[in-house]
Amino acid sequence: MNPFEKIFNYQIISRLDDAGTFMATAHERAWLKTALAHPAAAQAFTAGTLAKLESMLDPDDSFDPHPHLIEKARSREKQVYHPLLGKIRRLILNRHGIRLSYSVRGDRIFSDQLGVPYKLEYSMVKREWYLLWHRVRHHALMKTKLDKILFIAEADISHERVDRMLERTRLTLESRKTQVLIEILPMYNRELSRILYAFSCFEKEVAYDADRNLYTVKVCLLGEEIEYLLSKLRFLGKRVRVLEGDYVKKRMVEASTKALERYGKASEREEV
Repeated sequence: MNPFEKIFNYQIISRLDDAGTFMATAHERAWLKTALAHPAAAQAFTAGTLAKLESMLDPDDSFDPHPHLIEKARSREKQVYHPLLGKIRRLILNRHGIRLSYSVRGDRIFSDQLGVPYKLEYSMVKREWYLLWHRVRHHALMKTKLDKILFIAEADISHERVDRMLERTRLTLESRKTQVLIEILPMYNRELSRILYAFSCFEKEVAYDADRNLYTVKVCLLGEEIEYLLSKLRFLGKRVRVLEGDYVKKRMVEASTKALERYGKASEREEV
């Protein structure tokens, strides 16, 4: 494509964006139709949003993707969408307080707890949704599985008080975060998309050094997420190298040492 075609296409896309027009490819429309056919779609979207998305697919009524797709056998997975997601998301966006009842291990139940919702999180390891919230009575940061929430409703708390609690929660989380600096070896830059996808669920910053043709990824994460990051680093193997993060470097050295002890010595004995 020559420069004039690129400029022309950019002008068209910019004008479409200004007019509020959204363009979707055939693959995206097929994916959307399959997603809306899922039983959880009615809970995942409000009635207005669902109707708008379905109206976008009116010309595709004759297209049935199922005969063209073959799903291989797989293990049983938990449903990614949770019925409480929409309700809690609206409470967070509107900066409302909450009253909730939830259960913990041992079948203990905490009823009518006053708090402020901060953020929804999804654990890729446990495949569970969690609610991070500030518990008013003990001024504590709580993390509760959505499956453990028995009841949740809006509570009357002033926006000023909610803002103070949200700021306290933010500072608490920031104090618990750690940073890990990861270098992508230049010889594997052609696999950049695959490597960055492995870190897609983390808060990160990507930097590029043009002189050295070197990409670095700064990952910010909580302590409980380190094990998942380690699994990703082991998966990527020699494509990446940890530059900063003493604990992560130590764990990677331990894993490498154990692997050498298990396989290196065994291979030496076989050669003898």
